[in-house]
Amino acid sequence: MHSSSDPSAVPVDAPSAPTLAPSPSPSPSSGPAPAPAVRHRAAPLGLVLALVSAVAFGGSGTAAKPLIEAGLSPAHTVWLRVAGAALVLLPVAWRHRDAVRRRPGLLLGFGLLAVAGVQACYFAAISRIPVGVALLIEYLGPPLLLAYVRLVQRRPVSRRATVGAGVAVAGLACVVEVWNGLSFDALGVLFALGAACCQVGYFVLADAGRRGERPVDPLAVSAYGLLIGAVLLTASTRPWEADWSLLGRSVTMNGHQLPALVPALWMVLVATVLAYLTGVVAVQHLSPPVAGVVANLEAVIATVLAWVLLGEHLGAPQLVGGALVLAGAFAAQSTGRG
Repeated sequence: MHSSSDPSAVPVDAPSAPTLAPSPSPSPSSGPAPAPAVRHRAAPLGLVLALVSAVAFGGSGTAAKPLIEAGLSPAHTVWLRVAGAALVLLPVAWRHRDAVRRRPGLLLGFGLLAVAGVQACYFAAISRIPVGVALLIEYLGPPLLLAYVRLVQRRPVSRRATVGAGVAVAGLACVVEVWNGLSFDALGVLFALGAACCQVGYFVLADAGRRGERPVDPLAVSAYGLLIGAVLLTASTRPWEADWSLLGRSVTMNGHQLPALVPALWMVLVATVLAYLTGVVAVQHLSPPVAGVVANLEAVIATVLAWVLLGEHLGAPQLVGGALVLAGAFAAQSTGRG
């Protein structure tokens, strides 16, 4: 992240330190110090990766809906998504197999929370409460993440990140038109909150991978997280009971016929493999709260893609909400500008 000229806007990944006397100028032979340039490049790269991840994640529902409408259950659709991505990333996992020995707890936690936990809690929630309400509650993750960083990790959080998260959540309420689904049960809300907490785990664990004496490559975190998530989801979804022959048939998307393998491959390769890889790397360039707020764009992108590809109409409240989410994400990612 960029350094801030506003002393009250301290990035969460920059702990405060006592003021030191200026160090002597380096000798001509020592060469320039590269750190400042690296820090100035890191935030733009992290922002681009976070946006790519949000776009990729945002297309998962659009790709999954034709498969579900063709007869594949939501649980089996999730298993296909995660297991397919884990299979694609097997070579990455093998290349980084030393990560299992170095940080087994981190990899297990990422698979349990960031992969299996988010998916299981979200689908349990939408079985009891409206999808829009469940989505909004799940995307309370960024404000919860700010609270975790401030209260548990006791690291400073910038005012812009806090305001950005609040604006983004208000925008999400408009995007999902939360006022149309205010009748729901407490258990469904608890499941949705569980998905939000697991989303916090995604950002915290992705950030933890780069810290400590034994950092883990973010590619390894994604690969082993998906492998572990696939194993856990296999035990709960029983994929052998699904009718996988439908993948050889055609499905309907906005009135057009296309091979079922097209949305299936998109869901695996783009909405999962690309989404997780870029998302985990983005967290390691940005702070977790900033990456979390930018990830709110996923809901806006999902709504726009559903409008374009599935013919689902966008109303004025959703357009206004999308603008608010964009404004909140911009405010959060610009914490380093004072």
